[in-house]
Formats: sequence, C-alpha cells, structure tokens
Amino acid sequence: MAPSLITPPAPMPGQNRTAGRPELVLPPPGTAAAAPPQETAPARRPIAIIESPVVSVQELCLYYGESAALQRITMDFPRQQVTALIGPSGCGKSTLLRCLNRMNDLIDNVRTTGQVLLDDQNILDPALDVIALRRRVGMVFQRPTPFPKSIYENVAYGLRIAGISQRQVLDETVERSLRRAALWEEVKDRLTESALGLSGGQHQRLCIARAIAVDPEIILMDEPCSALDPRSTARIEDLIGELGGEYTIITVTHNMQQAARVSDYTAFLYEGELIEFGETQQVFTAPSKKETEDYITGRFG
Repeated sequence: MAPSLITPPAPMPGQNRTAGRPELVLPPPGTAAAAPPQETAPARRPIAIIESPVVSVQELCLYYGESAALQRITMDFPRQQVTALIGPSGCGKSTLLRCLNRMNDLIDNVRTTGQVLLDDQNILDPALDVIALRRRVGMVFQRPTPFPKSIYENVAYGLRIAGISQRQVLDETVERSLRRAALWEEVKDRLTESALGLSGGQHQRLCIARAIAVDPEIILMDEPCSALDPRSTARIEDLIGELGGEYTIITVTHNMQQAARVSDYTAFLYEGELIEFGETQQVFTAPSKKETEDYITGRFG
C-alpha cells in the first residue's frame, strides 16, 4: 500500500478553513504502489466510529424495482463537519445523499429498508413530515436551480413557504444569507433583478444562500462544482470550508483533489456498498482497503 498519496502543503497566514488541506498527488494510473515501510501501524477499522453523530445510517438498503442501489450501508455522519462521498459513477453516492432528505421519494418504484436517524428520529418513517425534514436538511443540486424570480425572492422563498412575511425579518435573513454565501457584495444593488441574469457560479452561490436562509442543520451538496469553471469552483470550495464549522455538510464529488481539500471525513462507495469511511487525511494517505487505494490512485473509476 502506498505510504503517502497526499502531500499537505504548509498553510499561509490568513488562509481560511480550506487552506492547508492536503493536496492530492496521484501516481500515473496503473503504477505499482511503493513498498510499505518495515514498521506497520496497527490495523484501522475501515468504518470510523463517530461520537454524537448528527445522522446515523443503519443497515440501509435501497432498491429501484428489483435492482439494489444501496446494500446495507451503516455509517455515522459527524456534526458540523464536511463529509465527502466518493466513488465511481453508479456506485450509489447520490442515491445515499438523497436518502438523507427523502428526495428518493420522488422517484417511482423505489423501496428502502433500514433506518436513517436524524437526532435519533427515523426519517424513513412514512408518517414523518417531509417538508419539515427538508427545512432541517437543505439540498444544493449538481446544476444550479435558480427560480425565475428576483434575487431577493429566490433567497426569501423558503421563509415565505414557512409562513414568514414580516419585511424586516425577510430583509435581514436575505442579507445575512447572501453574505454567508459570499454573494452580497456582488448583488446588493440588484436584489430586484431576475436571478436568471447571474453567472453560473453566482447561481450556485445563490442556491446555497437559499438553502441556508431557512437555517438548516445539514446541507447536502450533489457535485456542486461539476458544472462550474475553475474560478467559480474555487469560490464554492472556499465557501464550503467557511460554512463547515457552522453546518453539517455532506457533499458528493468525483474530484479526488476536491475531496482532499474541502472535507474532514471521506466515505468511499463501490457498487452500492460502503467500502471505507474515516478522516480524509487517513483515507487518502493510508487507506485500510485495497479497493480504496486502487480508486484514489486511478487504477479504476
């Protein structure tokens, strides 16, 4: 097993939370891993144990018709940390993410078993108020989804749905959310203009502002940078780092360098199964499972 797949750079003074994240250094695909050192560390558990998790997934299975998309997933998500879900296309990353706020309910012929506990409440319970759940667990999609409304009304949308109509409350929340999403200075003089006139990167930050306006506990992000240019991607990554200490963020990504830069924990899925889950630095530098090493070094996927 390769002794070091990531070389962490020295952080510069004044850098934000994402600065100093390890930079992934990958050998060419198919290159044999270096021989391990003579002294080997004690074997680690491939699935980390998290104390006081915000979400606990227990024996979760999901089926599209008769086809199993997730198979007995058991893991805990740490509170107010960033967790990245990685793995090849079709491995179940986005399906698992959508289980955390019941978005899979919108797909026909889907069946789930097991439990997903949010603060000890099973969110898969058919009697659960799904609208209330989605206020606690926000979602940012792969492609930005601004509404054909003004910038202001996009951010205020969730509040209005919740019955909040006081102008002062709306004004304060819209400004605070846009500031948190690092968008306020760019749009503060354009709040009444259509959100559709913003750039792609601004659209995604607007969607993040809309998600945090209702003060969720968890923000789910399904490949939030995949449709963005490198400059916009860097801004979203910085934003994830800034929000990670305030919210629990769970993000899906195909980008190994991005997972290493922005996340505190990483889970590797393959063919619907959870192969390994642990602190990002450990997963990338000393993975417990050969499948994990093969994936992050580019041997498949």
